[in-house]
Amino acid sequence: QVQLVESGGGSVQAGGSLRLSCVASGYSDRTRCMGWFRQAPGKEREGVALLWTGLRSTYYAGSALGRFTISLDDAKDTLYLEMNSLKSEDTAMYYCAAGTFCDSALMWEEMNYWGQGTQVTVSS
Repeated sequence: QVQLVESGGGSVQAGGSLRLSCVASGYSDRTRCMGWFRQAPGKEREGVALLWTGLRSTYYAGSALGRFTISLDDAKDTLYLEMNSLKSEDTAMYYCAAGTFCDSALMWEEMNYWGQGTQVTVSS
């Protein structure tokens, strides 16, 4: 069974940075894709960044491109999301997820496993 545990969220002022971490256990063929999604109150869940664990190809949402970086440390079984130049509109619960396929449209429905989430709050 795949388990994902996020950490690293918090409160930061606009323009600041945070690094989210997701420790993964129970890798399988169903975790060839890993990524980050977020959901703000009253809004739908949206994809932020995805990474193919084999090829290390990545996909980013337009809102994240140039500011966020997704990476995977195999030795630590940990997925990261480095977030810079944070804006108030980045405020959301951030979820780590894993699945068999990285959809370039960052569709959350393609993911099979989810963490419990970590809150990011950006104040302006």
